[in-house]
Amino acid sequence: MPDQLPQRPEGILAERLNTLLDVVEAEGGHRYTFPDIKKAVEDRGLHISRQRWHYMRAGTGPMTPDTNLLEALADFFGVPAAFLTEAEAKTPERVAAQLDLLRAMREAEVRSFAARTLTSDLSPETLREIRDIIDETLTRQSREARDAG
Repeated sequence: MPDQLPQRPEGILAERLNTLLDVVEAEGGHRYTFPDIKKAVEDRGLHISRQRWHYMRAGTGPMTPDTNLLEALADFFGVPAAFLTEAEAKTPERVAAQLDLLRAMREAEVRSFAARTLTSDLSPETLREIRDIIDETLTRQSREARDAG
């Protein structure tokens, strides 16, 4: 596996914010919108513009030095502030568990899709080979994700 360049702090923050949005949606079926975020931040006496939120989620703007804002967002998402303020912070257990569940659900969708679309024209042996390839690929990806995290 080739060496990866270290991710910029802006990219790490963006990845974590987007992960938290996905996890919250998976937990409750509702994806937070910018007005939800803005209200939570304003409730703490702080301000966030739509543009700044976009840059933070995209990782394209400068890294925000406003730790009060990052702490407010962490509180809103129910994670330790370090998860958003420290590049080396570990993923909170609740978030990691939800990500594992989402990954398993995605893998099940892949298997289900393959079963629905391929079963009519292929021999049982070929179907088993395809299943084995899918299983091996998903296992490898899961292992790589675990090793990277």
